[in-house]
Amino acid sequence: MQATRILPDLQCSLMCEEVRQEVNGNLFLIGVVNVVRLPQLPIVAGRICIFNRWAAGIGAFNETVRLIAPDQTTVISKSELKFELRDPALSATNVTFFGQVKFEVAGTYYMEVLVDDVMKLRYPVPVVHAPMPGQPTPAEKQG
Repeated sequence: MQATRILPDLQCSLMCEEVRQEVNGNLFLIGVVNVVRLPQLPIVAGRICIFNRWAAGIGAFNETVRLIAPDQTTVISKSELKFELRDPALSATNVTFFGQVKFEVAGTYYMEVLVDDVMKLRYPVPVVHAPMPGQPTPAEKQG
């Protein structure tokens, strides 16, 4: 008996500044992010990209990507996308763009990646207040 549906594995999930496609069809990621350094808070980030690659599945699926605030309950941004894998030897690449993301406070945010409401990955996204040289920190302003 041949399987008609196998939940896929998340091969990778990377947060980056930009994803572009070359003439040959290959994707390249620009500015892979491991820490978000911001000159001021609150601030609105123009765009955040999430690159997800799915493999080893069969069927039609719904991907959910969400950015969670440091309180671990508030959803800052959310995206849902349908995709299909017809053969477990193939992969599906999904790129999510979050626009106008408002970071209210410094702290550890979380990126969550789910497929059909099953959590596949949850990773920390540290947001750090790093003022420009010569710019006073919040503590110095209160001083």
